[in-house]
Amino acid sequence: MNQPLEFTGKNVTSAVEAACRQLNIPKKELKYNVISTGTTGIFGIVGRKDARIRVTVPTQKVQPSKEDKEGILSIVDEAFGQSDPKPKPKQSPPATQKPASKPKPLKEKEPQETPESLDKEIQNPENEPLLEDTESLLEDDQLLFEDDEPLLEDDEDTGRWDASPTPRPEKPDKEELPPEPVSQASIDLGVKTVQKMVDLITEDAHVEGITEENKLTLQISGGNTGILIGRKGQTLDAMQFLADKIINRQSEARVRVKVDIEGYMETRKANLKHLALKMAEKAKKTGRPATINQMSAQDRRIVHLALKEDAQVRTQSMGDGYYRRLVIFPKKRNSYRGKKRFKK
Repeated sequence: MNQPLEFTGKNVTSAVEAACRQLNIPKKELKYNVISTGTTGIFGIVGRKDARIRVTVPTQKVQPSKEDKEGILSIVDEAFGQSDPKPKPKQSPPATQKPASKPKPLKEKEPQETPESLDKEIQNPENEPLLEDTESLLEDDQLLFEDDEPLLEDDEDTGRWDASPTPRPEKPDKEELPPEPVSQASIDLGVKTVQKMVDLITEDAHVEGITEENKLTLQISGGNTGILIGRKGQTLDAMQFLADKIINRQSEARVRVKVDIEGYMETRKANLKHLALKMAEKAKKTGRPATINQMSAQDRRIVHLALKEDAQVRTQSMGDGYYRRLVIFPKKRNSYRGKKRFKK
């Protein structure tokens, strides 16, 4: 523990300012005790005593090394698709000389579809803006899942509203093996990893590991919850992504890792289910697709599962990158349009 330091001044305010200047600490963060308020004496000359304060110097935190910061940032960039390293060209072996042959006619290259052209094809024809309620519900945040496949098959013709998903062939039943329980080594590694990341972000936070079959929940309590969750849950997502990669790299059996903070994920899940039902009702009422923008892999999965049993709508993920749009299409629109078209 550091020894307290004493500072003097004409009054307590002057002593505090002197301590702040010397220690380079903001006044709000300075911790001190007043030993003496000082006296002005006779006419400010005879018997005058300065004010004295005793300052407790805060311990300096150990900052992470430059290599640790760069390593974490590179993995986070890889998780959110911010880095796009170009593949190195392969060195071809030296070609042997062959007799000259007639040049073959060049084939015309077919135009490739770009993400911009795909986005134009799947835009809402009415360009209908997202409801304000949707934006407010999407402010609370999220978690990653490894399986990011949509529950329904994407149609080739994304412009049709009434397209139905193609039936999938039934697969033979396989014997499901019971999931292996999470080992104590994986629990200790997960708690240690997340605790180290949390300590670099906020103070007074504690991490606890809770297991259920092959699932490991790393529960965070205390600290600054707003900073730990981050904007739209990006900080919590990044910590979960790193913990999942580190744990499963050393574990023999697959472990499903979840990072939560004081029950935040359950609240987030309930809000997304409410949003999914609300947007599905809008799609059925208007007969037009309803779009939810900027959704992570976990959020899209929650919406897919929430509307899986609704036979009047189907869901489909669209776009590229980590955050994608999720479109809710109304079904049975074709029959209504067909009756109206051939009414004559």
